[in-house]
Amino acid sequence: MDAEISLLDMFTRLGAAAGLALILGLERELRGKPAGLRSHMLVALGAAAFLIVGLEILYATAEGDPSARIDPTRIVEGVIGGIGFLGAGSIIRSGTSVHGITTGASIWLAGAIGIAAGVSNYPLAAMVTGLALVIMSVLGAIERALPRHRRSD
Repeated sequence: MDAEISLLDMFTRLGAAAGLALILGLERELRGKPAGLRSHMLVALGAAAFLIVGLEILYATAEGDPSARIDPTRIVEGVIGGIGFLGAGSIIRSGTSVHGITTGASIWLAGAIGIAAGVSNYPLAAMVTGLALVIMSVLGAIERALPRHRRSD
């Protein structure tokens, strides 16, 4: 385990988080949804930054006191909870209709992408982004074509 994360490594992790989340945000933006490019990128960037800070604390504590126990999964739990709150804010109920669930889920997923990038798991971050894009665009198009989604104007 390295004693610290280099500036280039930090920038790579943060850039990967923001760049991959851009893809999800672009899909939402093109559909005219309220949480688009900037929202998704900021969520992923924040999640990655929190993980990097947590790892820095872990490395610093391990160097100073080897008997100290820091659990980085607590940072992940905090990030997930905070992002869940943000995603829930994008869900709107209007009468019997509910809107924004997919956007809320994509915000939550942007956090997962940020967490994966924050720990340098770029293959996982890329796979999650690719699968999410397929689910949101390809399956979304199929879902919109189903009879129950067509309007009878």
